[in-house]
Amino acid sequence: MSDKPRTPIGKIVAASLIGTTIEWYDFFLYGSAAALVFPALFFPESDPLTGTLLAFLTYAVGFVARPLGALVFGHYGDRLGRKKLLVISLLMMGGATFLIGCLPTHAAIGMAAPLLLTALRLVQGFALGGEWGGAVLIVSEHGDTERRGFWASWPQAGAPGGNLLATAVLAVLAAVQSDEAFQSWGWRVPFLLSGVLVLLGLWIRLSISESPIFQQAVANAEPSRSMPIVEVFRYHWRDVITAIGARFAENVSYYVLTAFVLVYATTEAGLAKPVVLNAVLIGSAVHFFSIPLWGALSDKLGRRPVYLLGAAGVGLWSFAFFPLIDTRNFAAVTLAVTVGLILHGAMYGPQAAFFSELFATRMRYSGVSIGAQLASIVAGGLAPLIAVALLGAYDSSFPVMLYVAGAAVLTMITVFVSRETRGRDLATLGAAEESTTR
Repeated sequence: MSDKPRTPIGKIVAASLIGTTIEWYDFFLYGSAAALVFPALFFPESDPLTGTLLAFLTYAVGFVARPLGALVFGHYGDRLGRKKLLVISLLMMGGATFLIGCLPTHAAIGMAAPLLLTALRLVQGFALGGEWGGAVLIVSEHGDTERRGFWASWPQAGAPGGNLLATAVLAVLAAVQSDEAFQSWGWRVPFLLSGVLVLLGLWIRLSISESPIFQQAVANAEPSRSMPIVEVFRYHWRDVITAIGARFAENVSYYVLTAFVLVYATTEAGLAKPVVLNAVLIGSAVHFFSIPLWGALSDKLGRRPVYLLGAAGVGLWSFAFFPLIDTRNFAAVTLAVTVGLILHGAMYGPQAAFFSELFATRMRYSGVSIGAQLASIVAGGLAPLIAVALLGAYDSSFPVMLYVAGAAVLTMITVFVSRETRGRDLATLGAAEESTTR
């Protein structure tokens, strides 16, 4: 074990939260730009809806790279430690985002522009695939069993934190610039800002200690262990399926609520961009504070009851969400987004502790990352794409409502048949679990 003093849990939480906020800022910034400016800048020869579809296709590419990132980062995170890989993921994500802000558009270099955009999106996805597992684990493995749901939910709050930051920057630019200026150069500003944010996150992450549970596992490890990913599918394949199913509705609902809504509200409902951005901004702020509350509630009631409430809630709320957007009333639109995100938080808050409690330490980074990111391909990555396609094919939001509700049913079934994990000791979780899953 290392002689370095153990970092207080508050500092660990702060380091994870700031880092995940920056990484999600980078990731969601792309999603917002894909809805608002990328169709015209990188796919100008297409009609507006097709251009948006193509922009969201490059958005989905980032999700395809996430399982590969989960595999690579998970392997080395289980061998080398959580901290080192978190630093690498932050540098990769920030560098790719900064370079997107420097990209020439289709008007300057033709088809090379969308190809370069896609390549950088792949780097973003690869980095985020490794970021999430490490961020939630380093908190889960530092925190105490009784309050793990609460502490581990804070890195989860980095998702709305990053979305809040990205949306706020875009909203300010949209308010102070003309559409022509924003389309010409203003959209680059938030991408270039990522370079400054990464330096801040890097400074904080380098100051924390490695997970004590990981250090203990390394000290006690046998020298002839298989690759972590092999052990995940040998001993924890059911838990991987649980993570995929539990993640499904959470991913689908979130990207419909925060990415697809920008398309639907501006093109179908005819709302101005600042109106929609401000609604998402308010919803994300409420979402940020609701996630730790749901995490704390899961420490009292269990992970499964809170998660089931969230899945059922987003499924039902989808049928109110689009009618509220169609009113074109700012208060109604804000209510639609905010309530949807609060219900989403009931899944996202307990998720970090829930998934961490499924896997043994020496394969936990790989198991958590793979389970979560495999779902991201077919859930989060395709959600805006499927929603846009359904809207274009049926000229109605009702099929999108059914899509979200169907995802909610799948998640409810998965969580209902899973085991309650609250109260598990992460330090000893392993041998006993393997004996029951052989």
